[in-house]
Amino acid sequence: MAALGVAATLRLADLPAAQAGSTVDVELVLAVDISYSMDPDEQALQREGYVAALTSPEFLSALRQGMHGRIAVTYVEWAGAADQRVLVPWRIVDGAASAETFAAAIAEAPYRRAYRTSISGALQFSAELFASSGERGIRRVIDVSGDGANNQGPLVDQTRDEVVAKGITINGLPLVLKRPSAATLDLEALDVYYEDCVIGGPSAFVVPIRDRSQFKEATRTKLVLEVAGATPPGRLVPASASEPRVEPRVSCTIGERMWQQRWGRGSDFN
Repeated sequence: MAALGVAATLRLADLPAAQAGSTVDVELVLAVDISYSMDPDEQALQREGYVAALTSPEFLSALRQGMHGRIAVTYVEWAGAADQRVLVPWRIVDGAASAETFAAAIAEAPYRRAYRTSISGALQFSAELFASSGERGIRRVIDVSGDGANNQGPLVDQTRDEVVAKGITINGLPLVLKRPSAATLDLEALDVYYEDCVIGGPSAFVVPIRDRSQFKEATRTKLVLEVAGATPPGRLVPASASEPRVEPRVSCTIGERMWQQRWGRGSDFN
């Protein structure tokens, strides 16, 4: 029995530090946009996408293949800089039953919408939640989805860098569904904006949704990759805020500028 204990200790010591002290494969914050730019149909599709993904055979298979076979996950809704709410608190998902329970909690919650779009506020709020997860993940990931650029609160790229510097990966699910017009704040290159201004950290990636029929498949793909710690082929981003970044292809303050041009108010660059 003593020999078995020594062998187990040696195997644990051989693991990378992040794995040796871990209790779950990943701590995952699902942060979803509920701003008024999200119409009711988009909100329903977004939520249905997560419900379907969490109970899919592909997700459950990826879950079983992890070192621990379990993750800690929470579901957050966000809009303006001061509007973030935990819809489903931290829970352990370790199989079909717990996945279905978590998905049901999402599906049964009432819908709401709120003003403005603060991705930076969502990232700050989400990053602080890891302290209360009660678990230690091999990885910490914020999965942020939305249909617009940051237009309130701190600058999104600076906030991204601060969050990534804490060892957190940010992945993006931009909803590129609407054709921009003078009457809207929709951004045609939202996927590029997410790539250059929002996501970051080890294995970070973006899965854009360009058609409503892609919601469930794209959300499932994203969750499977996050649980597996994988990234889509050809998608490379800096692993930390200290690494050099290429010049953004779209201005990271474009959302604030579009808001100011439309409403003629302060830019909220704070």
